[in-house]
Amino acid sequence: MTAARTVQTDDTTKPGRLAQLWLWSARHPAVFPAAMIVITCAIIGAVNPDFLHVANLFDILRASAIRGLLALGVFVVLAAGGLDVSFTAIAAFVMYSLTLIVVNFLPGAGIVPILACAALAGGVLGAVNGLLVNALRAPALIVTIGTQYALRGALLSFVGTALFMNIPGSMSAFGQMPLATVTTARGLTVTLPAYVLLTVIVALATSWMLNYTLIGRAVFAVGGKPEIAARLGFRVAHVRIFVFAYAGMLAGIAGVLHVSANRLANPFDLAGTELPVIAAVVLGGARITGGSGTVLGTMLGVILITLVSSVLILLGIPSSWQTAILGGFIILAGLFFARIDRMILK
Repeated sequence: MTAARTVQTDDTTKPGRLAQLWLWSARHPAVFPAAMIVITCAIIGAVNPDFLHVANLFDILRASAIRGLLALGVFVVLAAGGLDVSFTAIAAFVMYSLTLIVVNFLPGAGIVPILACAALAGGVLGAVNGLLVNALRAPALIVTIGTQYALRGALLSFVGTALFMNIPGSMSAFGQMPLATVTTARGLTVTLPAYVLLTVIVALATSWMLNYTLIGRAVFAVGGKPEIAARLGFRVAHVRIFVFAYAGMLAGIAGVLHVSANRLANPFDLAGTELPVIAAVVLGGARITGGSGTVLGTMLGVILITLVSSVLILLGIPSSWQTAILGGFIILAGLFFARIDRMILK
């Protein structure tokens, strides 16, 4: 289910070709990040032909996997008209505390129960966000800023600050499990990890949920007009709790993937990555006001962010310019979607 709106026209006022293109873009918001990815790859490939290699594709996909899980959770919350900035704190809290528990008490636990526990713990912490938003009747941004600081404070004060480098064997094995392997012309072997497939599965499941289930329709309805959604019979409070719990669940899973991929549990990890993840969702076509966006657009936005933040290093571009380029993309996205909105309202 997309949040694209339609325009009713009569036979005497059919839109021209340019207007039809804008209206088509409104129905397919993923076109913007897709176009930016193509342009970025073309520019980088022209400057550095070595970039156009499957090994770099593997690097991009690997770097996008964990960020993609976080972005999917943010997108679901955003589609329901909320905004969550506590997802990195949830991921850090779950990954560190769960690793601590497994190392000390369940060293032989398999990756499946570990992922299940991470999803459950993250879902509970996310549901707390939803309950607080409903109970306090406060903006979700303010509430999740508070829970973010509370979780990070509790993690550092009561759980610990030591690095866990000797993580459970099942987590280490999962992080190194190969899905595909290629060898470059210089003899360098690059592996696409299997956990990328988990992100793809979660993205497909999220898309199915939003497009083909009642709760998916409820998410977009609440994000568009919560008052009208309530009159139509949707339980707005329950929907808000669900989306925050869903975001927390994905954050918990992302935390375990992060530890498995890096073979290190650090309580300071993932801090400061909130804005790039939210930017990826916005670049994918989701509106801050809610009720819009697609899973495909979100994942393409994540890939675009990864290109800007990681791959441009190949060109020797300083990090400050990478940030400036990312800001330019966000401004272009704002202008693009604002233009679409004006065309729809005409």
